[in-house]
Amino acid sequence: MRHSGDFWGGFAAMLVALPASVAFGVTVYAAINPHYAAFGALAGILGATALGLLAPVFGGTDRLISAPCAPAAAVLSAFAIQLVGQGTAPVTIVLLMTVLGILTGLIQMLIGFVGIGGLIKYIPYPVVSGYLSGVGLIIIGSQLPKFAGAPEGTLWYQVLIKPELWDLRGLAIGGVTAIAMLLARRFVKTVPGTIFGIAAGALTYAGLAAVDPSMRVLEGNELVVGELGANGAGYIDLITNRWTEIGEMRLSQVGGLIGSAITLAALLSIDTLKTCVILDQMTRTRHEPNRELAAQGFANAVASTIGGMPGAGTMGATLVNLSSGARTRMSGIVEGVTVAVVGLVLGAFVAWIPIAALAGVLLVVGMRMIDTDPLRFLESRSTVLDFSVVLAVVASALFIGLIAASAVGVVLSIILFLREQVGGNVVRRRSVVGQRSSTWYRPDAEMQRLEQFGDTAVIFELQGSLFFGTTHQLYLRLEPELSTTHYLILDLQRVQSVDLTAAHMLSLVRDILSERKVPLILSSVREMLPNGRNLREFLELAGLVPDGEKVLFMPSLEAAIEWVEDRLLGDVDKADYALPPLELHEIGLFKGSKPDTLVDLATCLEARSCKAGDVVYDVGDMDCNLYLVRSGEVRIMGRVGTDVQLHHIATYGRGEFFGGLAFLDHRPRGNSAVVSADAELYVLSMEKFDVLAEEHKRIALILITQLARTLALRLRHSDQELTLLREN
Repeated sequence: MRHSGDFWGGFAAMLVALPASVAFGVTVYAAINPHYAAFGALAGILGATALGLLAPVFGGTDRLISAPCAPAAAVLSAFAIQLVGQGTAPVTIVLLMTVLGILTGLIQMLIGFVGIGGLIKYIPYPVVSGYLSGVGLIIIGSQLPKFAGAPEGTLWYQVLIKPELWDLRGLAIGGVTAIAMLLARRFVKTVPGTIFGIAAGALTYAGLAAVDPSMRVLEGNELVVGELGANGAGYIDLITNRWTEIGEMRLSQVGGLIGSAITLAALLSIDTLKTCVILDQMTRTRHEPNRELAAQGFANAVASTIGGMPGAGTMGATLVNLSSGARTRMSGIVEGVTVAVVGLVLGAFVAWIPIAALAGVLLVVGMRMIDTDPLRFLESRSTVLDFSVVLAVVASALFIGLIAASAVGVVLSIILFLREQVGGNVVRRRSVVGQRSSTWYRPDAEMQRLEQFGDTAVIFELQGSLFFGTTHQLYLRLEPELSTTHYLILDLQRVQSVDLTAAHMLSLVRDILSERKVPLILSSVREMLPNGRNLREFLELAGLVPDGEKVLFMPSLEAAIEWVEDRLLGDVDKADYALPPLELHEIGLFKGSKPDTLVDLATCLEARSCKAGDVVYDVGDMDCNLYLVRSGEVRIMGRVGTDVQLHHIATYGRGEFFGGLAFLDHRPRGNSAVVSADAELYVLSMEKFDVLAEEHKRIALILITQLARTLALRLRHSDQELTLLREN
């Protein structure tokens, strides 16, 4: 079934791509001289064949159909008309167009190899939606005259207001085709709707021709495609003669084509990638833009080399291919093969395909391309501007052009994005050190001092993008603090990007603070932002070099708070590991107790020496011991949310204790304790405590009371911090 869908899809796409390619070729070459129309038909067939065969093989985008397209026809026609006006000989114009096509393909290949094609992924949804709807409306507008059988040159709005222009035979054929295509999806599962529709249109034409003799004549019959104007004879001679003449061209003539080649390459690249993006939207797939551009360039170079027209990934044929059941890039190859076979061998049969039938198919395709989802944007004032982007893209596509529509949509989307960024708040939370704490647990006296003087150290947690649009807003938030604070911490953990304007503003803040001998502390200065920029390196290059006085870089907010806490406490030297281990009565839990009252407790304690890196206990251990730190440091590591990785939660040093919760509730450990600096510990097991409680109830009561009191103070402080986090 998969290969069947690719065959039918490729065949259906051929029925759309071949007549269009022939029409584009005739349009371009007829601009040179009416007698060159046959060369145009041949160029269209060769271009569709080369693009159809090569682009899918090397590009690899499933379901994409490549063929000569409107942008190529527009640029080449204008090029030909300009040369005709300059009196250039028709033969020379044909040669120049061939070279132009080859240069275009080479430039596209260069664009793909350099990697510029990847920028297409940044096109916003409103642009894609508007482009999709715009193309659908353009297709509908271009096919209405053909659907109604109106004379050549009739515009779509003339068809709507002048019924006398209608040919009822064309209306009947096109109407039957469209209805059959719409109903096919509901009632016929084995034959694609496009094929069913064209077949129904052809049968309708045959029925009308039975009673209208004029419809049985090919010459002068405007209801059918007509003679292609090319056959198999003379192909090799035509191509050989063209290359012989190209070899005689001057280098200056070739160089003069570079500008036109760049323009055409840009148009064809955008047209291809736009089609790929819309195809991704409809199929939930992802294409490789650079590979596709390189493949399209190679196919265009080959197509022009053999005398064909360049092209791109075309929207109409691609959507017909998709709606006809195609699944893989094999459908594109089928389209290329069938173009060659039908165009060169079965041209007489193609000539009898009703134009109104093709128009009916494309009308249905155009209607299906119109994206109505953005209409929901009108239901809310907050999304009305997003709808305006879609509307602007559609209007630009209809009245200016598809390339201009893309540019307009991208520019408007950028403006809306900047508006949202500027309107957002880059300060996630403001707090002071008195409200927050580092992961270092401190004695009650120190905590009280920090609460008393902590409001002189201000913390700003920043978020989002720090760029020229948000710099002024951030400075206004910082300015009131610059003349009063003793320490300023800016946390960059949630910052997504920083530009030079924001870096310059931070330098200004540093200079203002340095006049008062106040350091600017930047925490969470990462080496890699989400945009790939090394934040530390960027800030240093921008002049924010950490010198230990004016600017400090801290690895985390907790480390920055800890540094400030030490200064507020008078530069407490907690890291002096040369001090002797504390005795039991010097431990914070028992301060104020007489040494003789702790003698019995001391006999229950186990003295333990630990080296840095030793694990005291691990998550899930049934360890109910209470640990008293005589010297060194112990880090508590725990899981945050569903993250399996352990994170630093707290650090305990001289005079503190840890493991109190499991000592009280006898449940498995919920975290790990790892020695971070050689430590001496006192260990009180639950078994020894039970014995102590039986023989010395007073000592046990003192221990439990002090333990509960200290844990309550820790929990109270943690609760205050959680309240602060919830409020902000």
